[in-house]
Amino acid sequence: MKQKKSPIQLTPAGVEANRRVLELLHQKFGGASAAGTEIINLEAILNLPKGTEHFVADLHGEVDAFRHIIKNASGNIKRKVQELFGSTLSANDIAQLCSLIYYPEQKLKIIAEEEPDTENFYKITLHRLVSVLQSVSSKYTRSKVRKALPKEYSYIIEELLHETPSGESKQAYYARIVETIISIGQARDFISAICNVIQTLSIDRLHILGDIYDRGPGAHLIMDTLSGYSDFDIQWGNHDALWMGAAAGNDACIANTLRIALRYADTVTIEEGYGINLLPLATFAMDVYGDDPCTVFAPKFAPDSAGDNVKSLSLIAQMHKAISVIQFKLEGALISKHPEWNMENRKLLAAMSPDFSTVTINGKEYPMLDSNFPTIDPSDPFRLTEGEEELLSKLHRSFVISDRLQRHINIFFEHGCIYKITNSNLMFHASVPLNEDGSLKSINLMGQPLKGQQLLKGLGRLMRLAFDPDVDEEKRNYARDYYWYVWCGPDSPLFDKSAMTTFERYFIADKSTHHEEKGNYYHMRDNEAVCDMILDEFGVTGSHRHIINGHVPVKASKGESPIKGNGKLMVIDGGFSKAYHNTTGIAGYTLVYHSQGLVLVQHQPFESVDDAIRRGTDIVSTTQLVEMSDHRMRVRDTDKGRELQEQIDELRQLLYAYRIGAIGSR
Repeated sequence: MKQKKSPIQLTPAGVEANRRVLELLHQKFGGASAAGTEIINLEAILNLPKGTEHFVADLHGEVDAFRHIIKNASGNIKRKVQELFGSTLSANDIAQLCSLIYYPEQKLKIIAEEEPDTENFYKITLHRLVSVLQSVSSKYTRSKVRKALPKEYSYIIEELLHETPSGESKQAYYARIVETIISIGQARDFISAICNVIQTLSIDRLHILGDIYDRGPGAHLIMDTLSGYSDFDIQWGNHDALWMGAAAGNDACIANTLRIALRYADTVTIEEGYGINLLPLATFAMDVYGDDPCTVFAPKFAPDSAGDNVKSLSLIAQMHKAISVIQFKLEGALISKHPEWNMENRKLLAAMSPDFSTVTINGKEYPMLDSNFPTIDPSDPFRLTEGEEELLSKLHRSFVISDRLQRHINIFFEHGCIYKITNSNLMFHASVPLNEDGSLKSINLMGQPLKGQQLLKGLGRLMRLAFDPDVDEEKRNYARDYYWYVWCGPDSPLFDKSAMTTFERYFIADKSTHHEEKGNYYHMRDNEAVCDMILDEFGVTGSHRHIINGHVPVKASKGESPIKGNGKLMVIDGGFSKAYHNTTGIAGYTLVYHSQGLVLVQHQPFESVDDAIRRGTDIVSTTQLVEMSDHRMRVRDTDKGRELQEQIDELRQLLYAYRIGAIGSR
């Protein structure tokens, strides 16, 4: 948190102490009149209602569900529509109006084909949409609303937005605008413009608590959506770190991204999104494993969205096995290179018997579910064959030269880091590592023992080094290697489990070996005192302060609550990914923080965009009031409000300086 500035003093000494700032303000405003007008403007902004913040986590490539939740603002738009028209419109009419707001272009195309009286429809709909826009824009200044308007329609929308059609002359003026829009054939474009502005203004800021990538088909499309979004931040997750590492050229990370894509039989992000050519992998897999059924590598789901180069489940399984073996080799080599990571127990290729029939883990021998490894030399299990090296070289190049991937990774650096504090909420993806007694755990990071806030800060700096051409090569290489540890290392704040048991899940039937013991943080986060200790460590202040996490899906179907620590901590990973729906029983949480308090929204699976457009279906959501304020929060109650108050105080000091002649007013 920012340290509080000393109060501005309206004394000659105070002016001298702050002269540099006041001179700069004088250059900007030039006189008492302009400075006074700005004070009036800022004071008015402080009294506007707090903007709506939207928190989501663990999207895992589910682009349709993500876009829909953004479009409907986690049900906030529908709530506004019901407040306005609940007593005058049927439930179906409300659903259809909301569907239009979410998907205007597609919905209007259907309406143009099916509606017998489009002119009347446009007239009624425009009036309703203006009412909705007036409602969602009421908490913003005219200036902010104006910036959200499309240039070609900004003047007309402003006229409709700020004019109330009361009185005969005003009614005629208002009606004539609407009639003219329709008569000149601009109704569809104009309606689309208003709908998009409603969507934009329904969320003031979007917070994403990590794991945009893997499992689902549209991570690249989520990143494209974010690139056009006005105000958002990302707290990096371990799946994001995996892709960041792959983009940096970490071969173990590259192998993991490909393995996960093939495990879920979905290579859309890999091939269509980032132009990664998988033909070399397919060719290699057919050559080496052509006669191998690769049973344990059968994908978890049918490949309905698999790329054009993936022709069959059999080929997917062969490619899956090929890249998995390469991954285990690369990981073993990295562990040997970095003994300080203390992960020797994860070099499981070396723990297999010479005939690959068994593997010994923690002193116990287990039969292997697959023993066909033609590319593994038992005497040197982590050495890549010539064919594997050639394949890896091609894959490496595809990742590091993908312009779209590099652009998307840059978004992570421009809009995020490991953690963020805003409006008394501490956000990070997974954990703050703790000792068994609940104290902060010290982790060695490039020779420095760090814990708590300093650990997360240090990790964020280290991850940036891999992309910084100005640092020395040794540090850059270490940072590149460390991305793999961030992905699955036991002391990684983005993972924080005993091990990622990928090898065991493939090759050992005994499910007790699949267990990944969670770190102490997960066992203690329901303890309010521990939550308060962490909040204190990060300097989070306020009477209503919280920790917000993702990473570990909440098993809602088994009665687990996402609210922990007596309301101090909220876990909003409810399983956006379809792969988790059976485990969690739901399809994700979002958290909405508006001017009246915090609301947790639990979502059911999203059917389809087509259903939402044609039938007006929405994501079925239930809301839970987490914390309601006894008064409507204003901008002055937020971090932004405190910044504005500092500006007001400085401007008041500038006015004082003008009055005493300490600074000239032109």
